[in-house]
Amino acid sequence: MRRMRRVKVVATLGPASSTAGRIEALFRAGADMFRINMSHTSRDALRERVDDIRAVEARVGRPIGILADLQGPKLRLGVFAGDRVNLDRGATFTLDNSDAPGNVDRVKLPHPEILDALDVGHRILVDDGKVELVVTGVKRTKQKTAVATTVVVPGSVSNRKGVSLPDTTIPVSALTDKDRSDLDAALACGVDWIAVSFVQRPEDVADVKKTARGRALVMAKIEKPQAVTRLDEIFELADGVMVARGDLGVEMPLEQVPGIQKQITRMGRRLGKPVVVATQMLESMISSPVPTRAEVSDVATAVFEGADAVMLSAESAAGQFPVEAVATMNRIGEQVESDPNFRTIITAQRTQPESTGADAIAAAARTISETVDIRTIVAWTASGATGLRIARERPQTPMIALTPRETTARRLAVAWGVHAVVTEDAHDVDDMTGRACALACSEGFAAPADRVLIVAGVPFGSPGATNMLRMAFIGSTGKGAA
Repeated sequence: MRRMRRVKVVATLGPASSTAGRIEALFRAGADMFRINMSHTSRDALRERVDDIRAVEARVGRPIGILADLQGPKLRLGVFAGDRVNLDRGATFTLDNSDAPGNVDRVKLPHPEILDALDVGHRILVDDGKVELVVTGVKRTKQKTAVATTVVVPGSVSNRKGVSLPDTTIPVSALTDKDRSDLDAALACGVDWIAVSFVQRPEDVADVKKTARGRALVMAKIEKPQAVTRLDEIFELADGVMVARGDLGVEMPLEQVPGIQKQITRMGRRLGKPVVVATQMLESMISSPVPTRAEVSDVATAVFEGADAVMLSAESAAGQFPVEAVATMNRIGEQVESDPNFRTIITAQRTQPESTGADAIAAAARTISETVDIRTIVAWTASGATGLRIARERPQTPMIALTPRETTARRLAVAWGVHAVVTEDAHDVDDMTGRACALACSEGFAAPADRVLIVAGVPFGSPGATNMLRMAFIGSTGKGAA
C-alpha cells in the first residue's frame, strides 16, 4: 500500500461515504486520513465511523489517521418545513427565535446572542456568502426577538446553512458546550487529531490542548481575520494548521486568500508542523465525475507550494462521486510531484534548520541522501517528532518512519512524505539496522544491494533523543550491514 506521492489526501466522511465498504474504497483510491465533521455527526455516529475506519485499517494493514473537526461557534440557521427555500432579491426575510419550521418568510436563528447583537445595517452572509441579507429592523420583546432583513443577494437556502456576520461583534468562546461534549467523545473514541474551528487567538488552541492532554494532536483552523493577525502565536501552540478557505474567504476579501494560504503553508514548513489546505478544492465533483481545469490548477498549486495535505469536504462526504474525487486528487498529486519544476520550487522554499540536534540530524540526512545513492531514509521515532523534522526538509529521497506506537503512525498520516510503519522498538544498533533494512524491502522502498540511511536516537525509545545517522547496505537476505 505504498503511495506514489508525498502530499497526503484527507477525505471527509458523510452520507455518501458512511459505510465500511465505501471507506475502504476511499482509502484504496488514495485517502490517507478521514475527517469526521462534528457539525453533522452525532456521538453515536462518531463511534460507528471510528470503528469502521479501524476495521478498514486492520484489513489493509496500514495506519489511517482520523481527524475530528469540532463545529466551534459556527452560526447556523434552523430548519425549513420543505428543507429549502428560494429567496428573491428585495424580499423581506425574518430571523427569529421561534421553534416553528421555517418558510420563505422566516426561519429560526438558534443563537440568542446573535439576535441580541444584530442592528440595522448589519450584513448577514448565508452559506459562505452565496446569499446576503441586510438588517432593516429589530423587534425585541420578553418572549420573542425578530430581526427583519432585506435580501440583497438572492439564492437558495437550505437547512442549517452557515451564517457569517462581518459587521457584528459577538463575544463567543471558541469552544461551545457542544464542542466540549464532542471533544470528550472524540478523545474517548481514540481519534488522532482534533480540529478547532474559528480560532481567533492562541488561547483557543490552548483550551483544547489542556483537555486533550496528549491523547490527540490539535489542529487550528484558520478562517477568521483575527487568527491571521496572530499566526505566529497560534502556530506556536498548535500541532498543525488547516487553511479553511471557505469561511476565510467570506470573512476577508477573496483576493487576499491565496496569499494567506501561501503564508500559512510556508510558515508551517519552516516550523515543521503539518498544514492542510481545504475547502472547495474539487467542488464541481459533488455532481460531476470530472473537475474543472481551474480546480485541478488549485489543487496543483497547493501541492507545488509544499502543503502537507489537501482535503476534500462535500466532494467525498455528500457528493455523487466520492471515490472518483479522491482518485482525482491522488492523480493530481502524483503528476505534480513528477513535474520537473516541482523539485526546483520545493528546494527554493527550504529554510535554515533550527539550532537543535534533531534539526541538524534531519538536515544532514537530507543532504547525504541527495549526495550519495540512498534509496530511502528510515527514521526510528517514538513520538513522531523525528519524522516531522525530516519531512520539514522535503527530501527527494522517500522516507519511512518506524515507530512502536500505533498512535504515532496514525498521527503521521497527515505529514508530507512520511510512510509510517508500526514495529517493535529497536533493542540495539544491530537490530535497528537489520530491521530498518528488512522493512525498507518489505514495504517496497528498497531491494537487496541498495543503500539506506537510518536516523535514530540513543538510548532507544527516548523521545527527542535523535542523535544518530547510520548508512547501511542491504544484503542478499534483505538485512543490512554498516
